[in-house]
Amino acid sequence: MALKITEECINCDVCEPVCPNEAIYAGDDIYVINPALCTECVGHYDTPQCVDICPVDCIPKDPKFPETEDELLAKYQKLTSDL
Repeated sequence: MALKITEECINCDVCEPVCPNEAIYAGDDIYVINPALCTECVGHYDTPQCVDICPVDCIPKDPKFPETEDELLAKYQKLTSDL
């Protein structure tokens, strides 16, 4: 399941550079996660790096984009196959 950044985001800029898939970008008011690129760091790390570094705990799973661990791994493999 992709992650999302909630309105509690304080725009501290720490999540964007730690995302290995470059799924996080600055939105109009808060940072945003592109669900097509978010793998919850599956394939890269054991835990989502943005969640680990967020000082206000504003990055939950997004129920609009349910994905299994296998689906996240397949997405990771597709995203990194061109590298």
